[in-house]
Amino acid sequence: MTDKKPNVWDMTLERLDSTMDLLNLTPGIRKYLRQPRKILEVAVTVRMDNSDIDIFTGYRIQHNTNRGPGKGGIRYHPDVTRDEIKALALLMTLKCTVVGILFGGAKGGIAVDPKKLSMRELENMTRRYTFEIINNIGPEKDIPAPDVGTNSQVMAWIMDTFSIDKGHAVPGVVTGKPLELGGSLGREYATSLGCIYIILSTLKVKEIDNVGLSVAVQGFGNVGYHSARILHDLGFKIIAVSDVDGAIFNKNGLDPYKVAEHNDKTGSVKGYSEGEDIERDSLLTLDCDILIPAALENQIKRSNASDIKAKIVAEAANAPTTPKAEKILLDNNVFIIPDTLCNAGGVTVSYFEWVQGNLSYFWSEREVKLKLRDIMDKAFSEVHKVATERKVDMRTAAGLLAVKRVARAIKLRGIYP
Repeated sequence: MTDKKPNVWDMTLERLDSTMDLLNLTPGIRKYLRQPRKILEVAVTVRMDNSDIDIFTGYRIQHNTNRGPGKGGIRYHPDVTRDEIKALALLMTLKCTVVGILFGGAKGGIAVDPKKLSMRELENMTRRYTFEIINNIGPEKDIPAPDVGTNSQVMAWIMDTFSIDKGHAVPGVVTGKPLELGGSLGREYATSLGCIYIILSTLKVKEIDNVGLSVAVQGFGNVGYHSARILHDLGFKIIAVSDVDGAIFNKNGLDPYKVAEHNDKTGSVKGYSEGEDIERDSLLTLDCDILIPAALENQIKRSNASDIKAKIVAEAANAPTTPKAEKILLDNNVFIIPDTLCNAGGVTVSYFEWVQGNLSYFWSEREVKLKLRDIMDKAFSEVHKVATERKVDMRTAAGLLAVKRVARAIKLRGIYP
């Protein structure tokens, strides 16, 4: 069976429409939520190291800002498209609302392979992109953060470019900054830690003992690595990890710290001496207790969903499961922890960073972890309660909770003029 690559925007709208049907929203509110508030597409002109000029296409899209300023990462990846950024902005609206943070949803990106750029070219591109979107971002407007292909250094360049334009330091324009520039302790692994808190809550309500549970992690970037590391430290058995080049497997468990050392030396998890090289996509169908997709969208598809053996799928990535695949998983009694809940730890600690920066008062790492745990535990409890009462799956429950809150905010604020 082959899959036609789904359009992630169409897929996200399909799920949104289903949620709005259940809430019986008015036609006007439905139109409002289906339409991004602002779509900015820019030509990012860059002087390359060979003195020639190249141009990349960049985006910054705000889906909804009724509950607060836009919030969402910036992605550098060759497959970035307008529809992808629109979908991710909508998911950010839902994600912020599910965990009760007063941010709206936004997202940005550039269609580029950052690995093919020198550090100077990467900086030039980032600063030019910032210049092109500068009137659309700001601490009270829209606050970018790292995503696939970007990191704290990229955020530092954005902050500096924005600050130079304003004539004074504006640390609140981005989150995910280096600590030296006002970043928050715990931000680097926040998405992963939030995911782990949600997994632990899931095991508790399902009355599953976590001793010796096996885990497969797709993606060994920032989110995948820290998810594997934290679970390993808690006594879970990490049997497989993967990256863009391949995957490794060891039924007795892998040490994520040693795998990371190997990855740093070779540029891939492949060839790790204490693991068996396997096909990258085969990781998804390994016999394990928990599967963590922590890569890109549309990884679990109709063609492989029936072969997935995990009892729990924890979506650390954005939109890793297509709607058709999800139906198959649910029919097979797989418990899916949706992305809008599972990976909301990153935006939660981004909110902490924004608050700390505005107050010029910074918290200890322990405080950050405790505050994150409180928010994630509360969000899980609220979503699970809706799922139980409405007899729906967790994604539908999270959608019902979030969309109802956003719709309420729209009604309260009204339409001007």
